[in-house]
Amino acid sequence: MSHAIVDQPVVEFGHVEHVPVHFDDLDAMGIVHNARYAVLLERALTPYWADRGVSFRGGGKIAPDLFHAVREFAITFRAPITGTGPVAVHFWLEHFGTSSAEYGFRFRSVDGSVVHAEGRRAIVRLDPATLRPAPWTDAARAVAATLLRPAPVPA
Repeated sequence: MSHAIVDQPVVEFGHVEHVPVHFDDLDAMGIVHNARYAVLLERALTPYWADRGVSFRGGGKIAPDLFHAVREFAITFRAPITGTGPVAVHFWLEHFGTSSAEYGFRFRSVDGSVVHAEGRRAIVRLDPATLRPAPWTDAARAVAATLLRPAPVPA
């Protein structure tokens, strides 16, 4: 199932998901409120993982890898997103460890000409009983492999 609003662009690594900016994402000046960028990133990540079997269905999670917590969220704003409509969210994994992962992300205009914001998001998979770090499943590792940014080739 596709969650695309428009055709997805081809990228060298990671994935681009077009997500809608809604009226309630805007602040009093008509630009996306800074706190809503985390929500927009979730709107991009959720369908990617769901289309690959890691999702919530029927009121509950169907994969243990969904029990994770955000450890860090850092963002740099470049140009405001003004008004409603689609925004392109390019995301990838910089690192996928035993129990942690680090996403890189970039918010762009749908045509790719404007970078609105960029940053990183680190998460840790938790054991639901102990709330301590727990290893990712093989299923999560398979999906994560599709998002990993290739290591730079030394010159």
